[in-house]
Amino acid sequence: MVDRGASALSLPDDWPAHPDPILALNRMGSFDWDLDSGLFHMDAQAHEVFDVRPDEFDDNPMSLAVRIPRAEAHRLDALVAQAIKDGSENYGTYFRLRCRDGTLRWTHTQGYIRRDETGRPRRIVGIVRDATQEMGELEDRREQAAQDEARRRQTNVVQLTTAALAHARTVQDVIDVLKDTHGLTHLGATSLVMGLVEAGRIRLIAEGPAGSFVPGTDITRIDEPYPMSEAVRTLTPRFIESPEEFADRYPILWPHLTGLRITSAAYLPLIAEARPIGAMGLLYSDRYGFTPEDRNVLIALGSSIAQSLQRAMLYEQEKDLATGLQQAMLPRTIPSVPGADVAVRYRAASPEGSLARDIGGDWYDLIPLPGGRVGAVIGDVQGHDTHAAAVMGQLRIVLRAYAAEGHTPAAVIARASVFLHELDTDRFATCLYAEADLATGVVQAVRAGHIDPLVRHADGTCRRVPVEGGLPLGLSAEFGQLEYPVATLELDPGGTLLLCTDGLVEQPGADLDDGMRTLTSLIGVGPADVWELADRLIDVAEERGGNDDVALLLLRRRSPDTQQSGGRLQQHVAPGDPEALTGARHMIRAAVGAWGARERSDEIELVADELITNALMHTEGAAIVTLRVLTGSDRRMRVEVEDSSSALPRRREAGDSGVSGRGLLLVDLLSDVWGVEARGGGKCVWCEFVVPERT
Repeated sequence: MVDRGASALSLPDDWPAHPDPILALNRMGSFDWDLDSGLFHMDAQAHEVFDVRPDEFDDNPMSLAVRIPRAEAHRLDALVAQAIKDGSENYGTYFRLRCRDGTLRWTHTQGYIRRDETGRPRRIVGIVRDATQEMGELEDRREQAAQDEARRRQTNVVQLTTAALAHARTVQDVIDVLKDTHGLTHLGATSLVMGLVEAGRIRLIAEGPAGSFVPGTDITRIDEPYPMSEAVRTLTPRFIESPEEFADRYPILWPHLTGLRITSAAYLPLIAEARPIGAMGLLYSDRYGFTPEDRNVLIALGSSIAQSLQRAMLYEQEKDLATGLQQAMLPRTIPSVPGADVAVRYRAASPEGSLARDIGGDWYDLIPLPGGRVGAVIGDVQGHDTHAAAVMGQLRIVLRAYAAEGHTPAAVIARASVFLHELDTDRFATCLYAEADLATGVVQAVRAGHIDPLVRHADGTCRRVPVEGGLPLGLSAEFGQLEYPVATLELDPGGTLLLCTDGLVEQPGADLDDGMRTLTSLIGVGPADVWELADRLIDVAEERGGNDDVALLLLRRRSPDTQQSGGRLQQHVAPGDPEALTGARHMIRAAVGAWGARERSDEIELVADELITNALMHTEGAAIVTLRVLTGSDRRMRVEVEDSSSALPRRREAGDSGVSGRGLLLVDLLSDVWGVEARGGGKCVWCEFVVPERT
């Protein structure tokens, strides 16, 4: 305490002050401290509080140093000095003193500072009392408050973790929530371990921190002596409250954990629908034991995690099935098309909603056609579910079949619409079918409620190609509007035709035309390579996200460095029209001479005449004769004769006196290669002749 030394001034007449009897009755001691003389008078009750006998105290405050620890004495001196300096009238504080037996106990003191008429402090009169019980109650309240706060924090962590788990869609999402620094680590856990039950074993799916993996525990049997195995086997938590208990109960596992300085651990079974789906372990390095409240909180947390984990597992299972269905419905491979580079891409929707929206009815297809032609399809079945995907798969197959049969583009779309209508489903579909002749670059496009195609030219400029369209597939058949207009466009060498679904164009709150303009600009500055351009467009769709899937098909017409058509003539020959037949023969003879194939003129004319005659004799309709030159590794002349009969030609034995039956034999002997292709309701018989280059 403050020692002001003795003073020559006489003490006041009322010094020392006489204590109020009420103080003694309340077990309070009093003191009167003369600041001028430094004398510190205490009554008998104060002696008891300070645990000193009267003969041990000589009114000198320094005599109390044996009872007041040095740190407490410095704090009291500073408190009194500050009160005197500030002009305060009183002060009060709790401090600890050391009793005769060496124990510490809490004491409370309160002093009143008396000053003279000039404001100078002259004396301090105050009380001291034993505050052991009071401070004990205060400590109890503080401890209870700390426990309540800890419990509140734990409950808050459980609530926050449960809320975060509500947004977890995959097992990895669940793991990320649990390992997040704002997650379970607030409970003080040093390490986390989690495993899933699979075929009588536990497969480890998460462990942390880095370096805490125990060799040989990535897959363990449920009957092995590990805490997670016990939790799964017994369906009850395992609380380990000390290192000694851990070492005693799990001697195989403990040596691998000593480096983590584990002091306790909690292993919780993850139970969903009354069966264990996994287990989780929380390891601590700064706590011993678990209170009943701690255990209840952790058990509640384990239940919440189990529900989220089961939901995530079911989601992933369904997603795998949905993804498998989607992939099965789309073409597994895209055929190589001579004269073109083709790139296709598909991106599933990535919404925040249910799994059902992760699969849709978007599709693409590429169909090689006779005569160097190719059919490109893009479509979108209404809806985002497995039913939409199933309808898409059926529609893709029949549309491919109609195109391969040789129907015109308008007929292909019309027949597909009828099929979808007769499928007796509540879905409709938008579609765009483009048939490109890679030899000439002529593209015929038919649009059924779909967005327009785009063309990127060899110089990088890109434009939207307006195509007059009809109703979506299914609806046009329902309303009897099956007449689809056909648009013709030119695709120059190096040009790229782009077909896509609206998921690549539409954005929430944006106009479709604005989206098409944005896409056109993006294609214009994109890479020339179709595969790189496709990747760029899909990356943009990924960054944007959205609730719709995306299908994309890019077809680039190569420069004429592979087999292309060097010329093309066509003649229609009606039955019973000898002039038309004569005209077709003259056309063939003139073309053979003009195209420099005179050395094979007789063979070509004879085979062509045989094919035309067969078409007119064995069918009831007309014949369409097409003659073209194909250039490439070798130069070929191709003759095509198309009729309206689906009956395939067959070889017959002519016999010794027969005058017919040798037509196909002549075709086979004289041509280098020949074949038959379906064309709509009829067929096309073709043959090719290798002819030397013109000099």
